[in-house]
Amino acid sequence: MQKPKPGEPLWWVDRLWKELVERRKYVDLMRQYYSGDHPLPMIQEKARSGFQRLLKQARSNYVGLVVDATAERLQVDGFRLGKAEVGDEELWRIWQANAMDADSDLQLTEAVKVGRSFALVAPNPDDESTPLITAEDATQAIVAYESGSRRKRRAGLKTFTDDWTGDIWTTLFVDGLLFKFRAPPQQAGMAGPPQWDPREVRGEEWPARNPLDVVPLVEIPNRPDLLGEAHSEIEDVLDDQDRINKTLIDRMMAQEFSAFRQRWMTGYEVPVDDNGQPVEPFKAAVDRLWVIEDENVKVGEFQATDLRPYLDSVESDVQHMAARTRTPAQYLLGKLSNVNGETLKATESGLVAKVRQRQRPLGEGMEEVARLALQAAGDTRDLSTLEVIWHNPEFRTEGELVDALVKMSTLGVPREALWERWGASQMEIAKWRELADQQAARILGGDVASQFGPKPEAPVTEADSDGDAD
Repeated sequence: MQKPKPGEPLWWVDRLWKELVERRKYVDLMRQYYSGDHPLPMIQEKARSGFQRLLKQARSNYVGLVVDATAERLQVDGFRLGKAEVGDEELWRIWQANAMDADSDLQLTEAVKVGRSFALVAPNPDDESTPLITAEDATQAIVAYESGSRRKRRAGLKTFTDDWTGDIWTTLFVDGLLFKFRAPPQQAGMAGPPQWDPREVRGEEWPARNPLDVVPLVEIPNRPDLLGEAHSEIEDVLDDQDRINKTLIDRMMAQEFSAFRQRWMTGYEVPVDDNGQPVEPFKAAVDRLWVIEDENVKVGEFQATDLRPYLDSVESDVQHMAARTRTPAQYLLGKLSNVNGETLKATESGLVAKVRQRQRPLGEGMEEVARLALQAAGDTRDLSTLEVIWHNPEFRTEGELVDALVKMSTLGVPREALWERWGASQMEIAKWRELADQQAARILGGDVASQFGPKPEAPVTEADSDGDAD
């Protein structure tokens, strides 16, 4: 088969497929560590087969907590367009219609976990006003950028395995067109890219026109660098996790061998059998007592292994991991006592600062997805000022938050901004503003008491309840 020329559809498919296969190794490794499926700790090969059970029990998943501590503070509350005071209702309707208010949490967690996630936008043939948005996995999607650019998408590839046949299906987005291919399942040991054949869909041209005219596959990167690479939040603490697991297996082996205290005896003549072999005179058990009549015999026991150095070593490595990832140590160690609010806030300041930093590159990807969705819906507004509304990543007690909001209100901060800082969703803010406007209208209409809430009902008197009374 003739090798495709650069720029041809099959050239793009082979190139992106190769890069995706290489990237999957990194993604799979990060997922294994996140789920607690770490490599078994290293011990002597002779002892390895006999301690498989202990090896599996010696893995304690701290890197999973690092991911969760960051991801749980990343939440999209809405999108604001231009100088609007609240989030855009139409965009949020599209967002919710595609269950992205829930799937965006999965996207962000995946990005923090493995370095990146993706979203795909497409027109909806059943409802033009509600485009389709789907969250895509990092092992099934990849984007290529224009030379010298980290943002302008040149091509994109979406791939998955058909559940019925096992065939590999791909869709290539390039040059304003959609090229769909299929390939038979790859067998173990097969070298080279799959053998792609055009995959034709009934009623659809091949290639099909891309109605958005741009690559509709958007990358959402975590910790990107200037070379365009994205990084998992746990990439540089895997060695710490391995070191913790090694210390744990050493501790468990020490426990296994020193759980029963070994005793020693001097001045005692061990009896032998008829063949001259020594006979064990004593059996140790919780319900047995050793009795020796010879007063010259001395009995003692070896000191138990001190496990404190093992525990201190684990705690030291966990603290190192906490410092490197800016995760509060109490999240990983579970220690929190006699700590006031200010101290707790100080311990979480590093994590909050990190989350705010992560929001910027993640938000760029989310904003591009939102722009494509509005464009697909035929929105003609200027979308260049679109921005993500993030949930406040800082945790505060209700009293602290109310006090801060009251002080901010004295500085003239708009009420909508205060409600947003409080944590209200954009739908709640819109509803509250509507209720406040209605209350203001009633006051202007002469119902001054409406500012104090609904009027209490007048008590029913005996005369009122008598039908004959005037």
